[in-house]
Amino acid sequence: MRRYIRALILCTVFAVFSGLYVYSKLLYSDGSLRENGPKRVFIPPRGHGVRRGAADRTGPQNPHWYNRYIMRQRAQVEPVHSRPDSPMHLAVVACGERLEETLTMIKSAVLFSIKHLYLHIFAEDQLHAGFMEALESWPAFVRSRFNYRVYSISFPSENAAEWKKLFKPCASQRLFLPLILKDVDSIVYVDSDILFLQPVDHLWAFLSRFNSSQLAAMAPEHEEPRIAWYNRFARHPFYGRTGVNSGVMLMNMTRMRDMFFKNDMTSVGLHWEELLMPLLQKYKLNITWGDQDLLNIIFHHNPESLLEFPCQWNYRPDHCIYGSNCASAEENGIYILHGNRGVYHDHKQPAFRAIYEAIQKFSFGADPVTSLLDPLQKELLKTTHTYCGKSHILFTKRLAHSLANINRDAPHGE
Repeated sequence: MRRYIRALILCTVFAVFSGLYVYSKLLYSDGSLRENGPKRVFIPPRGHGVRRGAADRTGPQNPHWYNRYIMRQRAQVEPVHSRPDSPMHLAVVACGERLEETLTMIKSAVLFSIKHLYLHIFAEDQLHAGFMEALESWPAFVRSRFNYRVYSISFPSENAAEWKKLFKPCASQRLFLPLILKDVDSIVYVDSDILFLQPVDHLWAFLSRFNSSQLAAMAPEHEEPRIAWYNRFARHPFYGRTGVNSGVMLMNMTRMRDMFFKNDMTSVGLHWEELLMPLLQKYKLNITWGDQDLLNIIFHHNPESLLEFPCQWNYRPDHCIYGSNCASAEENGIYILHGNRGVYHDHKQPAFRAIYEAIQKFSFGADPVTSLLDPLQKELLKTTHTYCGKSHILFTKRLAHSLANINRDAPHGE
């Protein structure tokens, strides 16, 4: 009798465990095969600088290169916020003859910012001494507002030359910031031809507006589709109606490193570091604006990951060259000026050049109204023969407010 009882107990235990095994398999299959469910890949870590073998490369010779990855459901990314007392991180890339322009951008950032700044300056080696000499020569009360580090230009060893010349020299360096600055949570990236007309702090505050899926913020490339470039000429996917401009880009790099991005190359999500090279290989014959186009492609497929901020945060000649078409600037003034196409250095858009030269010539410690704002307003009145000059009030509306709040308690003689 005892034998039968033991056999019955043993059979019951086996049946229970078998049932649990079958249930877990069905549950996993349902989660893995759901078409609308989020997917992710597990990417084995590689040592820094290790080149990938032929089996790892994308291309027509190996169209199923991604089959080596292990698929699993994507865990929800929890919100990541910088501590209130931590510095704001600002990154810029400078190559060629961009030293003075970049220093003027940094000057505008330091001049108005409230919280401490940490500057990450990526530059060609021959520019390093120029940056350090200039920044160290600034008055002590200014130097106390920021720290900085100068980095060499760095691209993955595979196709490094191709990345460097993708658009403007070194511009695609911004794509690799999450992989280089691994200990930095969030950062503001700006082109060297950016001028802050109010504190960086207000741009940094957009981080607190990110929802659980957003990891970057940019402004639209255009406000008016009839004169927009992407919707008329692009030969690749782009974000939204008119694309985005990457000259000012706020990034939560922790989320960017953790995220697995949907794409049109595989049926699975790809990690940022695994996404860039295949994307370049697929679209390099179809892109015009280099890394900006790649970002548009990425956020076309992942629109929920991008926060779009108004055009006043990235105001370019396109917003006034054919008449004013940036409603947010009309209402509140320009917050960030973007002098693309070299307008700070030629005579095509004198209003933009006037702002640049006013900030460039301003001496730290001088009265901001009599030394910067008043002369600037006189110069802007000379530009009213241009469409952008007709909107000159927009150029100083926010700037005047920022200058009024500058800390003027600098020690005399500095």
